Amino acid sequence: MVLAGGEGKRLAPLTADRAKPAVPFGGHYRLIDFVLSNLANAGYLKIVVLTQYKSHSLDLHISRTWRLSTLMGDYVTPVPAQMREGPRWFSGSADAIYQNLNLIGDERPDYICVFGADHIYRMDPRQMLDQHIATGAGVTVAGVRVPLSQASSFGVIDAGPAEDSNGSGAGPSGGLDTRIQTFREKPTDAVGLPDDPNRVFASMGNYIFTTEALVDAVTADSKNDGSQHDVGGDIIPAFVAAGDAHVYDFEANKVPGATDRDRAYWRDVGTLDAYYEAHMDLVSVHPIFNLYNQMWPIFTSGPPLPPAKFVFEGSEGTGQALNSMVSAGVIVSGGTVRRSILSPGVIIESHAQVEGAVLMHDVRVGPGAIVRNAIIDKNVQIPPGARIGVNPEYDRRCFTLSDSGIVVVGKGQAIPQC
Repeated sequence: MVLAGGEGKRLAPLTADRAKPAVPFGGHYRLIDFVLSNLANAGYLKIVVLTQYKSHSLDLHISRTWRLSTLMGDYVTPVPAQMREGPRWFSGSADAIYQNLNLIGDERPDYICVFGADHIYRMDPRQMLDQHIATGAGVTVAGVRVPLSQASSFGVIDAGPAEDSNGSGAGPSGGLDTRIQTFREKPTDAVGLPDDPNRVFASMGNYIFTTEALVDAVTADSKNDGSQHDVGGDIIPAFVAAGDAHVYDFEANKVPGATDRDRAYWRDVGTLDAYYEAHMDLVSVHPIFNLYNQMWPIFTSGPPLPPAKFVFEGSEGTGQALNSMVSAGVIVSGGTVRRSILSPGVIIESHAQVEGAVLMHDVRVGPGAIVRNAIIDKNVQIPPGARIGVNPEYDRRCFTLSDSGIVVVGKGQAIPQC
């Protein structure tokens, strides 16, 4: 079960017209492609995607891209709120699961992966399931090690030291008892791990439940009027209190084709700056996250477009892209592109300059225009001579600026003449 109902307010205006998991990433991917690819590569091919907020774009992407073989009963299916409990939407991620217990009843699985839909990472969930079965836990929570200084930005998992080599709960996490002692949201007084004092476990938003335990938990939660009906905020703490929650150390996960450099890479791109920085990593000379690992591919689909084209060399300018990723259908016609991501259908006209930018589908940059340190959403037409990312006062007045000053232009937004 993939939880894809996130509103993604911190990514506005990119989420003004789409759910967060449907936000494009890396040229022609969507955020949801990463979790679905991890599940598909592991052979977990019965997947429901629980949707809610502005889901049309997401539903369309899933229906066009994620078509599995019905011959073997495999599927990826978007599921909106069915209102089985009355005329209301999902009131939280736990309520989303509760309202879809019929799906669990139809398939009758022994274990259920409940994964988030909007993070950038590679993971083999089979290894997490192996630990879950070995410990006999009701729930296993995937934890990624982050610096102690960042603890206040995450849900933090506290695990204790292993009792001994045969101690109950001691698992494959290098001297840690995998049992979760506490699970706290954005603590300001977190302490480091027993085997890694400068880091803490942050919840990745990925959980594996024993089916009976999950069904019992969300059913009980549905009757609690004081609950926020959230998996991370309500369901997991209940398992922790019962001593039935374990942590899976993401650093122990080994994905085919991964290197020591990109192992345990995980990014929450829930803010504009995090989203931008993850893209800038992709265009670095030696990116941490390797999109080119074909032993564990990230699946997606795109429009039937021709290869990218670079034209002119002379008075019309020289069409070139340096340290950039260029998608199909792009035409760089006498412009210069540096450290940027160009999505399908982008056109860069003569003498235009694009630097440190993320341009989404069908953006057109007119002659002589300059775009720097910016995220430009789909279908934006940048007129000749325009300046984006050059004048902070103009950018602040006309567009959205991230905390670090990245200019963000919304989908189809008109660009005022300079």
